[in-house]
Amino acid sequence: MKNSYSRREVLKLGVGSMALAAAAGAATLKDSQAEERTTPLMEFNRYGEDLEKHLMLRTSPIAVKMLEKESDIPEGAIRPFKDRGYHLSQCQAFAMSRREGTTVAMLNEDHWCPAPLIAYGTVKRTDDQIQQGQTYDSFPYGKYVGIVTAPLKTANFMPDVVIVYSNTSQLRALILSMDRAESSQINSRFLPPSCSYSVVNPMNTGRCWVVLPDPGEYERGLGTEDEMMFAVPAVRMETLIAGLIKNEKGYFAYRNHHPFMRPDFPRPEFYEQMFKSWGLDSR
Repeated sequence: MKNSYSRREVLKLGVGSMALAAAAGAATLKDSQAEERTTPLMEFNRYGEDLEKHLMLRTSPIAVKMLEKESDIPEGAIRPFKDRGYHLSQCQAFAMSRREGTTVAMLNEDHWCPAPLIAYGTVKRTDDQIQQGQTYDSFPYGKYVGIVTAPLKTANFMPDVVIVYSNTSQLRALILSMDRAESSQINSRFLPPSCSYSVVNPMNTGRCWVVLPDPGEYERGLGTEDEMMFAVPAVRMETLIAGLIKNEKGYFAYRNHHPFMRPDFPRPEFYEQMFKSWGLDSR
């Protein structure tokens, strides 16, 4: 038997359908607008939050951008000499950004250490300086006028490089969360100046770099004895964070790694498979 509806019921059904359709359309539009409001900069800010959360970092990862002209200095940045009447080394500017949350722009007159001036190509390197061992990689002279840094989670500019300060356990967890093809391309540097190798080399090579903080980081930049620097080109950040989140509950995740000393300890499955292939106890 067919359902029969009065004219009033038909009208009610029609209005209800239109209301549902309108509501669905509005929800779709709202979702679309929300997606449009997520800018690349907002994504990078979120990367900063993710790094701090998953690695339980003590200080904020910093966004680093090289400045081609003075007008590129972002709003709210402080100039140490111009605004405060004192000079800083670059490692101190890094420290202000990661510890105090300050956006710091460093041009020639703000610096108090020669290494970054040479490395960033804002002064000419002399023959005497080359003979004295100032032979680390640098940007071409005149390409940039300075550098700006800020906490990644609040930076109001797109970075060229992200620098993560971590202890060795956090660094290990971060590297082990990376895709094997990515992690196999990591470079490292254990000699000064760390302000050069953590900025110039990642930008020039497009690769991630593990850098040992130099004496300036420890003496003047308030670095701790267990810290390492991990510098990531901006183009590598998306896959880095994806791997970190994917492995959040994995065996090598920082939160899941705890020291212990006991025989016949629980082992990852691939340990057991390897031992089994050698005819050794696998469980």
